Formats: sequence, C-alpha cells, structure tokens
Amino acid sequence: MPNLLITGGAGFIGANFVHHWAKANPADTLIVLDALTYAGNPANLDGLEGVELVHGDIRDTDLATNLLRDRQIDRIVHFAAESHVDRSIAGPDAFVDTNVIGTHSLLKAARKVWLDEGSGRAHRFHHISTDEVYGTLSLTDPAFTEDTPYAPNSPYSASKAGSDHLVRAYHHTYGLDTVTTNCSNNYGPYQFPEKLIPLFIINALHGRPLPIYGDGMQIRDWLYVEDHCTGIALALTKGRAGVTYNIGGGAELPNLTVIETLCAAIDKAFAADETLAARFPDAPAAKGQPTATLKTHVTDRPGHDRRYAIDETKARTELGYQAAHGFEARFAETLHWYLNNESWWRAVLSGEYRDWIAKQYG
Repeated sequence: MPNLLITGGAGFIGANFVHHWAKANPADTLIVLDALTYAGNPANLDGLEGVELVHGDIRDTDLATNLLRDRQIDRIVHFAAESHVDRSIAGPDAFVDTNVIGTHSLLKAARKVWLDEGSGRAHRFHHISTDEVYGTLSLTDPAFTEDTPYAPNSPYSASKAGSDHLVRAYHHTYGLDTVTTNCSNNYGPYQFPEKLIPLFIINALHGRPLPIYGDGMQIRDWLYVEDHCTGIALALTKGRAGVTYNIGGGAELPNLTVIETLCAAIDKAFAADETLAARFPDAPAAKGQPTATLKTHVTDRPGHDRRYAIDETKARTELGYQAAHGFEARFAETLHWYLNNESWWRAVLSGEYRDWIAKQYG
C-alpha cells in the first residue's frame, strides 16, 4: 500500500486531493505536511480518519528527509506554494522562498532518501504547477501545450516556472522519478476567499463591490477542483516519468462571463430560499435588487495576462483524463457549498484576510 506525503494538503487544492484520494484509497497512508500559513486550514481536513497532519515548512530539509525515511514515503504530491498573483506583486520574496527554495528543499530530501541512500523503493515526486508559466495568449493563439515555451509574467508565475525547471532537472540529472501537472484556474470548496469566485460570492452576500480588473475580458480556462484531483491521481499513477501533463477544465470563459454567471446564480438562490435574505440582509438580492449592481470596474493589475487556454490532448490520450461537467453545473455546486458552509468562511475571514480585504476593497 502506498505511503503518500502531501505538501500543502491543508490548503485549497491539496485538501480536496486528500479527500479525493482517501475516499478512493482508504487503506493508503496519508501524511499532510503544511506550514498552516494564512491559506492553510486544518478544518479543511475535518471528517478524514487516519490522515496525519504535520505542521512544518517544506524549506526544512531535515524535517522532509526524516518524514520520507521514517514513514517510508514512496510518493510525494507537492501542492505547497504561494499562489495569489496580487500578493506576489506586493511581496515577491515569499513566492521565491516557498515556491523555488521550498521545492528545491523537497527535491534534495527526495534525492537523499530515495536515491543516495539506496532504499530501492519505487517512488514518485508529483509536482503541481500552473498554466501561468506559459505566459499569455492572444485571442487567436492556439492553446497552451506541454511544449509551449515558458514566458511567465508575474512574480508568482516566474517562481512556479523556476520550480518546474528544478523538478525537470532532478529527473534528467539524478534520475528522480518525477511528473509535473500544469493546471488552469481552479474553483470549488475550501478555496481561500482571495480568489475571484469565493471573493465575489462573499462580497455579494455582504453587499460589497465586485471589483473587475480593466474591462473584465481576461479569458481563463476554469477547472473544477474535483476534476483537477482526478487528473492529478491519473498522472500520479499512470504518468510517464519525467513528463509534464496539462490539466484543464474545458471551460474557456472571460472573467466578466464568470462574474455575470455568479450574479445570476446568487439572485436565483435568494429567490428560491427566503431564509437567505435574513442571513445576508446586506446583499442586493435580499432587497429584491440584482447582484450585478455591485459590479465595479477598477484599474487593471500590472502585467495582467490576457488569456490562458489549455490543450489537454496528452492527458486525455495518455491518462484518460476528461473533466466531468461543464462550468455552470459545477459553479452551482460551488455556490451551494459556500452558502451551506458559512461557518467555514466566517472563521477564515476572522483572521488575516479580514484586514487584507478591508485594505483592498474597503
């Protein structure tokens, strides 16, 4: 039975993967290593039995080495990363520290235990990355493939590009069994409310502005997190060593379309459930007004990529990956989750993020 070390497993995508893997493989040993910074939340792992949470930093090479050796880990699934572009613009140092130095720390630990000490254990280092490493596309450019040259445009994407290159180098130089997946924009349960969808849901429920960068026509491929977890599991178990796979959601949409979908869904939810008006009296929908009245265009952020698009042909043909549902159905599930897990996001908002959102949006 495999023994997995899941870094960043108390964060958004990591926690969803822990739930996904534990459900499909209940006999496996799952150890989560997480620094529990602002986006890491032990509550994301509630309801899981037999999952061990280790509070620690991936930059602590000795800690990682001891975990790999003592727990006989044979698979690392590496989610731990700083991931919000706006934060990387304001403070890039943390992104280099975690995403580049932290990934290198894990690679050193893996090389030492799996290769240098000659344990002979079959192993795999699965690195989770982003489509943002490829840069931006025009409206007529073909979608990103695994052979698209890297051209990162933010400190965040540059730091992820650096970590991708390190993973590739450790495979080609030392023979470490690695696989990398580059995903598109994720959404779903447990997402920290700094990203567009949870931020706008919560802002709308409180009657706060929905700040739209520029004209709102930045295009992204939207990937429901459970579909992403399916793709990760396939690459972890079936992917070829040293190979990269792009994981997409098949839903290439402008941000403005996503926001309009969100506004309409909130209006529909309030119309169907009279209790929502009592729970969220400041929401326009509680007063019979359209949520869309909260839309506010603001100055675009520096270096904002215009379009991302994923060509997932390799993942589909080699791994059998396919996103299960379209955007509207999965978004409806996401909204339902946030409406039914108010205690979760209120606890998140009571921490650092409350001050951050006040500073950003008033």
